[in-house]
Amino acid sequence: MKTSRPIRVRIAPAAIRNNYRLAKQHAPNSRAWAVIKANAYGHGQWRAIDALRDEADGFAVLECENAVALREAGVMQPILLLEGIFSARDVRAVVEHRLTTVIHCPEQLELLVRSGPFAASVSVCLKLNTGMNRLGFTAASLPNALDALRQLPVDITLMTHFAEADGERGVDWQMERFRAMAGDWKGPVSLGNSAAILRHSGAHGDWVRPGIMLYGASPFVDQSAEELGLQSAMTLESAIIGVQEVAAGERVGYGGTFTAERAMRIGVVACGYADGYPRHAPTGTPIAVLGRRTRTVGRVSMDMLACDLTDIPEAGIGAPVTLWGNGLAGKVPADEVAAAAGTIAYELFCAVAPRVPVVLDDTAVEGGR
Repeated sequence: MKTSRPIRVRIAPAAIRNNYRLAKQHAPNSRAWAVIKANAYGHGQWRAIDALRDEADGFAVLECENAVALREAGVMQPILLLEGIFSARDVRAVVEHRLTTVIHCPEQLELLVRSGPFAASVSVCLKLNTGMNRLGFTAASLPNALDALRQLPVDITLMTHFAEADGERGVDWQMERFRAMAGDWKGPVSLGNSAAILRHSGAHGDWVRPGIMLYGASPFVDQSAEELGLQSAMTLESAIIGVQEVAAGERVGYGGTFTAERAMRIGVVACGYADGYPRHAPTGTPIAVLGRRTRTVGRVSMDMLACDLTDIPEAGIGAPVTLWGNGLAGKVPADEVAAAAGTIAYELFCAVAPRVPVVLDDTAVEGGR
């Protein structure tokens, strides 16, 4: 999609490759599912696949139909259904297209059992609830699930998901539960998410599942993406489309939520909540204009937001703006924007609206910008 409006998203395939390789470096004894659910966290599923087609050990998605489309498009690596199967039709697709499916509840297990016998072996990730309390079999229900699966031609991987790998509590408590539930299990396991990959080397398993780190955001609040060696894969950028001279005491924007504390130059940027920028981002959210960091002011509108140009006198109409990412106007980590807005980079990436044009960033090079 092309538009004369200056806003756009740039996606850097080289950054996605860099970040996947970093995951592999941190988990050198594991294979890695590249998690591309939610349209690759807003980056575009096919862009992520093209970036990793010759790199990824496997891809992880949510919808069975999506996995089938990947197969039909020639993706040969293993493909994991993270939420599993929901119908007999899904089971048939798993068998026909050699998909790997999570089994996380007795109902999914029953679907699999009733759909047999199978002409070929089925790969299953049996999910254990070790404390996330979202999906997975408990210690009480796991033995029956394993017994049922062992009656079928299936290859079983035990899997769990960490709730606090990015926090002080860490993963040891869940690993203890996992080991207690798994008992003398000698087969493969899938454990590490992005936070565990980067911070908990003993919680990787045979398969890790890098998600947010693939796209260049940090899973931690106390360590930046740059410090971790991650490269930003998405840049949201626009330009100044209006400038106002505001006297001290005057208010800016809907609701007059910002009052100028001095005479100020206010820049108006072609980006608003209809483009995916968070409406709740407060005054002070970081932004870059003409290579210099400044702040947003006032309430974000549907199609525009305001920023402080008082100390950037050379910035006028047409001046480039970086909302987040590594833009021509400067670097603004998505994690910082998200923190200012009281959210996480995941939400920023996934919320970018379809009306925002997307271009590939061919200026990014392997190993850095």
